[in-house]
Amino acid sequence: MAIRKILTEPNKILREKSEIVELVNKDIQQLMDDMLETMYNAPGIGLAAIQIGVPKRIIVMDINKPDDKKNPLFLINPEITWTENENATYEEGCLSVPDQFAEIDRPIKCNVKFLDYFGTEKLLKAEGLLATCIQHEVDHLEGILFIDYLSKLKKTMIIKKLSKRKNENIDRIIV
Repeated sequence: MAIRKILTEPNKILREKSEIVELVNKDIQQLMDDMLETMYNAPGIGLAAIQIGVPKRIIVMDINKPDDKKNPLFLINPEITWTENENATYEEGCLSVPDQFAEIDRPIKCNVKFLDYFGTEKLLKAEGLLATCIQHEVDHLEGILFIDYLSKLKKTMIIKKLSKRKNENIDRIIV
């Protein structure tokens, strides 16, 4: 397993639509293992492959608290098949939008069809934080970030902050 670099906004790769995984094999499983290690290291509760620069429809997540037993979830080619009409509001953050948070309304429940770590088709009925996390990560697969749900002004301010921060974090070699 290896820790991968997480891309941060602004980055055009984050806006790409991810491709379907045709075959779940050892390479895909290794990618998911790396993603999980990267997510835990960050630390975060969800990570889409596109966030490490791999445009594949793969998500890893674990909504358990850091001190609780790990309970990773692997979703390959996730497809939300149903959402509840009632919404819930969570303060969302994102590993690709560091140190920025905003309250986002999303359906309180959803059903998602996906392939698991071994390529077996599954259906998951999710609610609460898990439903929010699934919807947030599936958005990544479509090139959508949580800040896209904000007003144009708020979104622009966040992107300006992130751009400035990126420019300040340039690696410099002093000889």
